[in-house]
Amino acid sequence: MLRSKNSILLCICACATLFIPASAAFSQALNSNTASVVLTATLGETLTISATPGAVNFSLVSGGVATGSAPVAITTTWVLGASRANVVLDAYFSSTAALTFAGPPASNIPTSAVLGQMTTGTPTTFTPFTQTAALGTAGAGLTLFTQSLSSVNRASTRTDNLNLEIDLSSLPQLPSATYTGTLTIQAQAL
Repeated sequence: MLRSKNSILLCICACATLFIPASAAFSQALNSNTASVVLTATLGETLTISATPGAVNFSLVSGGVATGSAPVAITTTWVLGASRANVVLDAYFSSTAALTFAGPPASNIPTSAVLGQMTTGTPTTFTPFTQTAALGTAGAGLTLFTQSLSSVNRASTRTDNLNLEIDLSSLPQLPSATYTGTLTIQAQAL
């Protein structure tokens, strides 16, 4: 009986041995070659501004100061590369005659009589548009802010309010008329 139990056990071990290599062969993975895909993603630089309202009115005061009807809210938005150090916002007129009346007689309000003040920018007091800014006409501009760039603000937005005044104290003989002019606001990344 011991012999028959040994024979049966031997037979079971032999059969199990036959199936082990077969099942091991079926469980091995077969890998293919590899393929590569190069990914390129470009985020271009952008620099935009918007200004509201699009028109500011003044009730001029002969020999005095008139305040603009509303502050100009300027939103500057940028996404810039690591080579840029600053964002500069300038406002300027096309000539040193900021507002004109065609006449007769022709007359104008010079940029020295138009003043700007930023609530969060560079000129925190009313300053005439007589600077030679990086953008615009020489002697007819005003730098509103210079924003330094770092790794944390290369993509950012800021909103600033520009208050405007017209001071006619140096123009007591200015004739009664409706004077018009255009203030251009532009940003530059340096």
